[in-house]
Amino acid sequence: LTCATGCDMLKCVELQELNKGGLGTARAFHRRDADMTQGSIWRQLVGFSVPMAIGLLFQQLYNTVDTIVVGQFVSTQALAAVGSTSSIINMLVGLSAGLSTGASVIISQCYGAHDHHSLHDAVHTTISFTLILCVLMTLLGVCIVRPMLDMMSTPADVYGKAESYLMIYFLGISGLLLYNMGSAILQAIGDSRRPLYFLCFSAINNIIFDLLFVAVLGMGVEGAAYATILSQFLSAALVLFSLTHDHAAYGIRWRELCIRRDVLRNIFSVGLPSGIQQAITNFSNVFVQSYINAFGSACMAGWSSYNKLDAFILIPVQSIALASTTFVGQNWGAKKLARARQGVRQTLTMSLAVTALLALVLIFLARPLLELFGNDESMLEYGRRFILVISPFYVTICFNQIYGGALRGIGCAKAPMIIMLFSFVAFRQLFLLANQLLGGSFVGVALAYPMGWVICSTLLALYYRRSPLCREQPAAALETAGE
Repeated sequence: LTCATGCDMLKCVELQELNKGGLGTARAFHRRDADMTQGSIWRQLVGFSVPMAIGLLFQQLYNTVDTIVVGQFVSTQALAAVGSTSSIINMLVGLSAGLSTGASVIISQCYGAHDHHSLHDAVHTTISFTLILCVLMTLLGVCIVRPMLDMMSTPADVYGKAESYLMIYFLGISGLLLYNMGSAILQAIGDSRRPLYFLCFSAINNIIFDLLFVAVLGMGVEGAAYATILSQFLSAALVLFSLTHDHAAYGIRWRELCIRRDVLRNIFSVGLPSGIQQAITNFSNVFVQSYINAFGSACMAGWSSYNKLDAFILIPVQSIALASTTFVGQNWGAKKLARARQGVRQTLTMSLAVTALLALVLIFLARPLLELFGNDESMLEYGRRFILVISPFYVTICFNQIYGGALRGIGCAKAPMIIMLFSFVAFRQLFLLANQLLGGSFVGVALAYPMGWVICSTLLALYYRRSPLCREQPAAALETAGE
């Protein structure tokens, strides 16, 4: 629908509402969403990705604070227990994260096309499905704890603590799922600031709760788990409250919750491949963890400490990749392919520069950073060795993250899923098996991750060059988008 001036009718009505009471201009300047189909590309990417990076930084503080507190105030075995559970947790969280990516892509495309009716349906279908997902993930998570710990060959001195941590975490996983879906809605319309504010608030609370439950009350790993899920519920409550009180087309109206089959089908078509890829990859990481567990609890603690530092190093490229997905999604919806491609090039350049710098910092400050998690010499040595072997390969991650994000932005999710499953699951497991047959060296185990990154980045770069996004004619690209 268009009004007499040719603008979007619903948009025009919104602006008229904003202008009531003479506050239209002031409120318009305080819009939190962002139209990325016009204006300076690099400013929009930086403006979106920096709050996203800070948000991911605070989100990573959840488990990192847990490991620091239990490592300093409990024991090395407690540190190994909390750190070794990440593959199991991420197996389920990765599936939901993929679905939230699918929802974000569909919502960003509706927003870029200014289709307010479809935007409303996409948001309400997303929230309705998330509520169902919370129940399913809680039940599934509790059921898989013991089988997964057995599959990882978890040592006896770590098993009990890891089981307790996981049970509590999965019982409270709904908070994380609701936050992720809510923030995906906000990110899809270009708002990366509010998720940042909510995470900052929750991360600070997590630190307070960790120190209270573990250091003061002596609740051990159970206290760390309670601190995490309580903080996650706070962030979920904030993001849902914000969306409920937002009067734009993407705001939540609880009485209008529904599940539109066509919308859910589109979310699944984009998000399910990514979710399955992440779930299977993390399931395969359970077997990777078993190779690490064979070196003992000190190596497990060293790997856990390295993993927390690794997560911080990857925050910039992840946030820039998310910016690429939203940017490409909006410009794809607006049929501006040349602008979308230019955004991909700029995000790749940005991610390479930042990641290379952070990799150097990690290498030169390896020991003092590892000492944040404890002072056990064996743990510190294992952690340092992991850093020296893996860090030089970080720049290769930029290619698979940026190209994968761009392809998802146009709704092409199957190819990245297949490529990543091959690289991160099949190839990685074959690499580890070959290393085991050759003697099972530590360096061989450590190289399993970077070799997978190299293969994945090479294949995704080749596929991206042949994708609909890189074709000159928008019509031809749109016709083949679903292939």
